[in-house]
Amino acid sequence: MAMMKRIFLFIVVNILVVTTISLMLNLLGIRPYLTRSGIDYQALLAMCSVVGFTGAFISLAISRMMAKMMMGVQVIDPASARGEEKELVNLIHRLSQRAGLTVMPEVGIYQSPEVNAFATGPSKNRSLVAVSTGLLTTMNSQAVEGVLGHEVAHIANGDMVTMTLVQGIVNTFVMFFARIAAWILSSYLEGNRDREESRSVGWSYYLCSFVFEILFSLLGMIVVCYFSRRREFRADAGSAQFAGKEKMISALQALKSQYENIDSSHPSVATLKISGRKGFWALLSTHPSLDDRIAALRGRL
Repeated sequence: MAMMKRIFLFIVVNILVVTTISLMLNLLGIRPYLTRSGIDYQALLAMCSVVGFTGAFISLAISRMMAKMMMGVQVIDPASARGEEKELVNLIHRLSQRAGLTVMPEVGIYQSPEVNAFATGPSKNRSLVAVSTGLLTTMNSQAVEGVLGHEVAHIANGDMVTMTLVQGIVNTFVMFFARIAAWILSSYLEGNRDREESRSVGWSYYLCSFVFEILFSLLGMIVVCYFSRRREFRADAGSAQFAGKEKMISALQALKSQYENIDSSHPSVATLKISGRKGFWALLSTHPSLDDRIAALRGRL
């Protein structure tokens, strides 16, 4: 059932994205970018911008809902919360107030042995902080407060919107340059034959577009991951301010000792999760290494 739910959500989201993009292209009157004389660069950039940003912002708009469904997050009702759940809600609300948030985020728990927490949502006023049961049962209260301060800092910093804008820009230029490169290469492969109208473009153009999008997307991932790592350092600094530096360092040290319990089986929410790689793969990591984050808090980076 869980797999069928994920497939259904994937199909629904893709239909929503495609339909929205089609409507926007028609409403904005964006014309085809392939003409008798070649590429209309203005039309191409307009089309790529609509597609690139629309997909990114739709993902942002439904991020809270998707996180709840995919991770099985059970949202806690502050009015009826009791015991440990009430303490968790009060802690997150207290940190949120210190961060200057005027609307408290939703607080949720999901069943998992992994040691993790994440923040998501389309805006500061419509956010969610979710915590795994593994984190709550493994960490002491000071480390938990450090982790939650980090997640609240993500919300206060507007990181979800920032990363959406970065992803939209990367999407736009990946598509833009992929189609230009595909046009040049396919023209060469087809012997520079005249293309009298857009429908005469051969399959080589579409194949080249697909290949170049993959290649440029890999380069774009390096850019996106770089900004994601920067936001992690900022969120650590925010937690040091809201919860206390030693609590944030304690949280990172606890995560380091529990690293093997961090579940990476949900790649679609990988940027929300606590992780880090070393060496060359660090370029494609959304999070800095835990050692680097601890060193930064201690003033050594």
